[in-house]
Amino acid sequence: MKIALLGYPQAGKRTLFTLLTGRKVPEGRKPGEAVEGVAFIRDPRVDRLDEICRPQRKVYAENHFVLCPDIVEDPSRAWLEAARKCDLLCIVVRSFSSGDVYHPLGSVNAARDLDNIRSELMFADMEMVEKRLTRIGREKRAGQSPEQANEEKALTKCMAALEANRRLSEADLNSREIAVLRSLGLVTLLPELVVYNVDESDLSRDFAPGTLAVSAKIEAEIMAIENPSERTEYLKSIGLSSSGLDRMNAAAYAALGLMSFYTIGKDEVRAWTIRKGSLAPTAAGKVHTDIERGFIRVEIIKYDDLIAAGSEQAVKAQGRMQLKGKDYTIEDGDICHFLFNV
Repeated sequence: MKIALLGYPQAGKRTLFTLLTGRKVPEGRKPGEAVEGVAFIRDPRVDRLDEICRPQRKVYAENHFVLCPDIVEDPSRAWLEAARKCDLLCIVVRSFSSGDVYHPLGSVNAARDLDNIRSELMFADMEMVEKRLTRIGREKRAGQSPEQANEEKALTKCMAALEANRRLSEADLNSREIAVLRSLGLVTLLPELVVYNVDESDLSRDFAPGTLAVSAKIEAEIMAIENPSERTEYLKSIGLSSSGLDRMNAAAYAALGLMSFYTIGKDEVRAWTIRKGSLAPTAAGKVHTDIERGFIRVEIIKYDDLIAAGSEQAVKAQGRMQLKGKDYTIEDGDICHFLFNV
């Protein structure tokens, strides 16, 4: 799963990418070149399980971020090519004021910038859909296959949505139509997360639902504090319970339709990533393909039950461990022990 960081120059994408992934962006990167990095999702449940189990190591889930080139006036839209290969669009919008940082459009106006970026994305998709419809129109003169007919129907529905200024994710496309369109790299078909890079005074400001307010400047200050307790105190002093990076990371994870289940033991406590609604054998395959292939059943301990009981042994003694089969849908926070035979 890849998350595209998109935005205008000087919006703060680069700073957020470096803070999230710990990877510095090369100064001499080529025009149109994307940079990729991994961000660990700091999960308080992993931390709590680590305290109880005292393993040799703990492993968080992770997000894969792609820093796309700046959005600039470019007929080829080279900045969009990296985004087409991603699974989520994270649009970073500048909302902070600073006389030292220029804005490519001459003034700071977050609403205008977001509207412009969304219009660019929809126009790019409209061009892609129009080209494909034109090609299908030529091809069907010699006869049309059922697959081409299905694609033409889906594309026609897409064009109607785009002309009505609606993202394709809101176009009521069914799963079959979405499957037909996947190879085209239509960006408004992807889920979207909007992150406003704000001044410190606007961190508590209410933006539109489904958006986040983060201050890249404050996040850099938070990351510079190495002592965890001092970092927590600093967050409290500015009215935050968690860092913006953690909230951004978690929001991106959720927007992708992902969730975590856990495995625990003396060697490690680990968060594993699966799609919401995944069955137990699919989750087992995340741990190892052999476990999925030879899946028998899974022992489930609910996270809250373990925290309340204080240990895995106590949960079992209370009769609260559950045995589930292949048709069990894994729930967020499940602690799993897979039984298998290969």
